[in-house]
Amino acid sequence: MNKAELIDAIASNADLSKADAKRALDGFVTATSDALKKGDRISLVGFGSFSISNRAARTGRNPQTGKEIQIAAKNVVRFKAGSELSGKVN
Repeated sequence: MNKAELIDAIASNADLSKADAKRALDGFVTATSDALKKGDRISLVGFGSFSISNRAARTGRNPQTGKEIQIAAKNVVRFKAGSELSGKVN
């Protein structure tokens, strides 16, 4: 499902216009990004939670040349599915 299909689904499920559904989705993405950027955790009961985790620097290998390279440390977004979401998928 791409963004346009998700907007269509939100609009039909929530009885909203597509424009309102797009603004709602964009607002969710912006609010989530801003909160994660500040280091906050976002929990949506039954759906799941988003958090930030730090990935340490490490040594990798270039697959073409076999030469070792240094991979810098970075923050990554983690998502852990809630029990309701896991139950619906399985």
